[in-house]
Formats: sequence, structure tokens, C-alpha cells
Amino acid sequence: MLGYYSKLSSEVYDIDKYVGLSFGDVEFYSDRLASCTGNILEPGVGTGRILIPLLEKGLKIDGFDVSNEMLKICRNNCEKRGLNPKLFEGNMESVSLETEYEAVIVPTGTFLLLHKREDSLSALRNFYNHLSDGGRLIIDIFLQTDLTVGNVSTRTWETQNGCMITLESKIVEVDYISQYTISHNRYEKWNNGELIQTELERFPLRWYGVEEFKTILEQIGFEEIVISADYKHGKYPTNSTQTITFEAVANK
Repeated sequence: MLGYYSKLSSEVYDIDKYVGLSFGDVEFYSDRLASCTGNILEPGVGTGRILIPLLEKGLKIDGFDVSNEMLKICRNNCEKRGLNPKLFEGNMESVSLETEYEAVIVPTGTFLLLHKREDSLSALRNFYNHLSDGGRLIIDIFLQTDLTVGNVSTRTWETQNGCMITLESKIVEVDYISQYTISHNRYEKWNNGELIQTELERFPLRWYGVEEFKTILEQIGFEEIVISADYKHGKYPTNSTQTITFEAVANK
């Protein structure tokens, strides 16, 4: 079994998608949640890139993640800023909480890591069940534009202490029927030309059609669904490279 958001990949995530970086999503989520006075939940909280600026705006947010390594970094990032949110380990499809939330947010396509259809449906039902009456789900997806098996991409990052981390990534499987890809990511950490750490990650990604995902949300019970492209509220997507956000209300 290959690792999944283990130590090296979590370290790279924190370097590459650091707190303070925005793709337009920090401002979008801040705006959409500005009226929230109740509790908010962020499944797949990662290292806190979205969580922290929302906390700093005074919003009340709990976060969880399947990766303990990501949570360690998130807690550290929060502590450095004097923040102490409720953070815990959990799965989107099975976590069970006593709190009722005014909003559930899943930014940056994190939801697509649930590549098995039944898991993703279970997660959406779970989000619905944790929302208060009139509570909102705000969730990002993106389309897969590269479905070429075997193509290799490489990236490099430098750490604060002068080490180098390299990533070699390639798609090893495309399931057109079930709508997901599997990539293998090889991380290597180097210090003065010496390999000091390596990690192999199996990385799944699901894809949905825009109207398909809207229909799924409706079937679960969500209403008043608004679709946005590239964090422009209500602007329907026009090309395959855009980030697509769904905002939906749980009227119970």
C-alpha cells in the first residue's frame, strides 16, 4: 500500500500552497461566508491555507483531514499565528460529529480525492446530515484535462534549510467508466547531493461533469444550487481549465 499525504508530500504541499497564497479562493470563501455567525466545517483542511485566513476574519471553523501529517503542519501553522481551532483526523464519508454546522466548505478540489463513486456519495450525504436547516455546502471541483497514461512531469522545491525536494509524477491508470485517474508520485529529498528521504504516493483523482455534479447534489436533497467558475459567483464555466464551485442549500 503506497503512502497518501505522508511526511514528504505534506511538506511539499505546505511549501507549494503556503498560508497566504490565494488563487482567488480565499477572497471568494471569505465573501461567501461573511454572514455566517454559526459553526463552519472544513473537511480535508490540509495545512490550513484556507482555514487560517477565515479564522483570522473571526469565523468559527473546525477542520479535519485523513492525513495526520497534514494536521501536524496545520496545527503548527495555527499556533504560530495564535490560533487554536478544533482540528481532528477523520474521513469525509464516515466522520460523525455532534455539532450542527451553518456551512461545510471543501475548497481546492480536495473532494476529488474520493475516487470511488460510493465514497463520494456517502461524503456528500454526510455533509448534508451535518448541516443545519438552511445551511450551505460550498465545494470546488475541476475537470481533468490530461488523461495520458505514462507521461512524466517533474517539479522541484527548495526547503528553508537548503534541502531540495523533487517530485516525479505520472498517470498510471485511467478509468473512463468510473471517471478517475491514478497517478504515482515519487518524492525525493536531497541534501548536498545525497538522497536522505524518499516517498512513493498513490494519488487518485475523480472527475465529474458540471451538470452531473449538480444532479447528484439535487438527488441528495440540496436546493438553490449556484455554479461559479474561477471564483466569480454565478458565472457558469465556459472552458475545461476553470475551477468550478457549487454552492447548495440544505433545506430540511
